[in-house]
Amino acid sequence: MQMTVSRTICAGFLVLITAGTLLLLLPFSVADGSWNNPVVALFTATSAVCVTGLIVVDTGTYFSPFGEAVILLLIQVGGLGYMTATTFLLLLLGRRLGLRDRLAIQQSMDTAELAGAKSLVLSIIALTLILEITGIFLMMPVFMGDYGGGYGLWLSVFHSVSAYNNAGFSLFPDSLVRYGRSPLINFTVSLLVILGGIGYQVTMEFITWLREMIQRRRRRHVFSLHFKVVVSTTAVLLLLGTGVLLGAEYTNPATLGPVSFPIKLMMAWFQSVITRTAGFNSIDIGGMSTTSLFLMIALMYVGASPGSTGGGIKTTTARILLVCTRMVLQGKEEVLCYGRQIPASRVLRAVGVVVGSGLTIIGATTLISIGNPEFNFIDVLFEAVSAFATVGLSTGITADLSTGGKFVIIATMYVGRVGVLLLMAAILGDPRPSAVHYPEEDLLVG
Repeated sequence: MQMTVSRTICAGFLVLITAGTLLLLLPFSVADGSWNNPVVALFTATSAVCVTGLIVVDTGTYFSPFGEAVILLLIQVGGLGYMTATTFLLLLLGRRLGLRDRLAIQQSMDTAELAGAKSLVLSIIALTLILEITGIFLMMPVFMGDYGGGYGLWLSVFHSVSAYNNAGFSLFPDSLVRYGRSPLINFTVSLLVILGGIGYQVTMEFITWLREMIQRRRRRHVFSLHFKVVVSTTAVLLLLGTGVLLGAEYTNPATLGPVSFPIKLMMAWFQSVITRTAGFNSIDIGGMSTTSLFLMIALMYVGASPGSTGGGIKTTTARILLVCTRMVLQGKEEVLCYGRQIPASRVLRAVGVVVGSGLTIIGATTLISIGNPEFNFIDVLFEAVSAFATVGLSTGITADLSTGGKFVIIATMYVGRVGVLLLMAAILGDPRPSAVHYPEEDLLVG
């Protein structure tokens, strides 16, 4: 079987998961010094590499400092992406990038450009380190004030890396519920999650615009269509999520009911940001209303943006389909957005992503429900979408799933991280162009 680019990427993630599982199996990784449960090790390694955050044991008490460090390393490599991390290692070893390496980077990052792969990888690593270090320094006053110098620093490092990579792993049993009223923790984590979720290209384009503004260049900066779509769609989803969660949970005594309005607003904003693909929580997810859970399922399904550390069908995919719907209602045959025509190939890709993702979630929900009939449908659907979109939020059923249910979640996390289309290309092989053109015939739709 030919080792195509898509197969290389999918196999690379499997290698990372296998290596992480073996490390987490060791007695050094477990707090009590015993050999780890293989299912726990595999589930945790998959969740870390796929930057999901779903857990079957409490990370901070079950694993030793060595085990926590392994999880953190898996999060970092998984967040950067297999090809980005591997390419960086090859550059450190002095190896030149070949055409295959550049194609793999292009496909894994979902970029249109093939040139400049080396500078792209180096700038991604640099930006990641700068933002993660900034997050560490911002959280240090709170964590070091509560837990002392050494452990407070480790908490800052772990949560900063986990937040920027949209992983959602926490060393606290209640995630960040205990810091639900801390503005510094809430807004630092929110900012890291947003920056990690909008994608490297958008962040660098904003930095370029900011530099030109500071230098007062007369030339007007023209933002790309990708930037406009990602930023506008992300802003709308964040504000919509905040408003609906605030209204739905305003009087709920298990969530926002007991706190003041400013704290309600901050918690609603935090949960709206996190729901997009990061897995932390500052309120009890299991105590939320069905309205809120259904909204969060929709937000998780959309997820982050292309080229980011997050999952989901991506903001651009959702926007393309919404624009298509608008064009149909207006009786137009071209898909236009911000004065630009979207290629038909991108529209077809968006349809494929949505259909493939939907079928994956339906399959996972069905299999989990069959093996775990005691759980409510909304909880199972929430778990399946959270796993596929690599979010990591849960209503509290993850640890109680059957062994078969846990393996379904493991598979779903993997599919969500590598992507439905990439996985299908790895299984079926890269598509070959056809010189045959078939006659066109119309049919009824809708």
